Amino acid sequence: MSSVSATNTVAPSAAVKLRTMVLYALPPIGAGYMFCIVSLYVMKFSTDVLLIAPAIMGLIFGISRFWDAVSDPLVGYLSDKTNSRWGRRRPWLFWSVIPVFVSFWMVTAPPESLSGSLLALWMGAGVILFYSAQTMFIVPHMSLGAELSDDYHERNKIFGARHAGWILGYISALGTMYLLIKAEQAGPEHVRALASTQSIYAGIFSAILLLACVYGIRERSEFAGRGAEKPWAAAKDIWQNSHARLLLIVIFIENLGGAVITILTLYNAQYVLKAPTMAPVFILAYMVWSLILVPIWMPLARRVGKKKLWIYSMVVTGFAFGGMFFLNEGDELILIVLASIAGAAGGCGGTINPSIKSDVIDYDEYQTGERKEGAYFAAWYFVTKSAYGVMLTVTGFALGIVGFMPNVEQTEGVILMMKFLYGGIPFIFYLAGAVLLMRFAFNEKEHREIVAQLEARGR
Repeated sequence: MSSVSATNTVAPSAAVKLRTMVLYALPPIGAGYMFCIVSLYVMKFSTDVLLIAPAIMGLIFGISRFWDAVSDPLVGYLSDKTNSRWGRRRPWLFWSVIPVFVSFWMVTAPPESLSGSLLALWMGAGVILFYSAQTMFIVPHMSLGAELSDDYHERNKIFGARHAGWILGYISALGTMYLLIKAEQAGPEHVRALASTQSIYAGIFSAILLLACVYGIRERSEFAGRGAEKPWAAAKDIWQNSHARLLLIVIFIENLGGAVITILTLYNAQYVLKAPTMAPVFILAYMVWSLILVPIWMPLARRVGKKKLWIYSMVVTGFAFGGMFFLNEGDELILIVLASIAGAAGGCGGTINPSIKSDVIDYDEYQTGERKEGAYFAAWYFVTKSAYGVMLTVTGFALGIVGFMPNVEQTEGVILMMKFLYGGIPFIFYLAGAVLLMRFAFNEKEHREIVAQLEARGR
């Protein structure tokens, strides 16, 4: 890394080079792969293969959120304050390689000698380490994206490229997940062997992509050393930023709806539709349409506006997921149609959401004179993971209360609970998030005025 300088590749308001966007989009491919496996399969892997109670796994994911309350803001603050010859973001990306690899291996390839409480403790440690390692990567990487350009619309391209990389990672994970689900029919030992092998290959591939980004991208030197003086001061500034405060609430509510879909897709396919191998097909339909429409969101956001486009996407996504409440055995085709609609609309958030967040960070710089991308993205990432943790805990206990038992025919009460969680909850929270987002008032005109004043100050 010593040969990599921290000089600029992008002047303020300049177009970001294609090479830079490609390099920026590479690490999310590996990260998306791992996140897909952990988010969609590890819960089911733990309950149906490792035979850990769903309430225990829900509690493990919930406890990890308490640690996130410390680790996420700390990483954001330290990333903002890092001042090295390689910049302030790339060192974090570089050093995230090992913990990301180790933690992913821990949650997908636990030692066969472990059982009972020791196995649960191993998975608990792996889950906590995985999300901590993801924080080491995601927060600096998102912060780097916000710094590549301060143009209102150029940021849509940057985060559109990142979203495309993330989706490609998800799609590549679906083949693995399909094989894992098929392996369940042959017995737990076959699942564990396959999961262990894929963890090694995934780790190596992800490391190569991440290092390519680290060595290929340059950072803007004018932002170095301009973070908040103390972590608590950064947190205070974020909460006092009215635009950021509203986004925190919206993102939490939106992700409450999205999290339960992530958690229960495999369960819904196996126990409600009675077609377990359809789960990857459902996810593929969602992801393919999310990927295909990435280029459309940039010109559409310019014409309609970022906020309106995001609101529309949440409403359509909420209705599409809500329709899944009414599905039963034999409705696989309807599920794929609904998934396609949800993906077509939901992919907008992956592009527009971080772009809006970056604009709000410019507002903070105007107010405080500091550049706190790390602190801001840490706060938003914490909120996202908190929503996921809340729904994991709720889902685990809800299934336990109604009498869920793995690998058997479920009672009508269990099926009804799964359908409500899978369809009703997303419908409620996506629409609530859309209504609340209507109050967001920061627009393109105000952003341009702020950037102009920042440039006049010499930033």
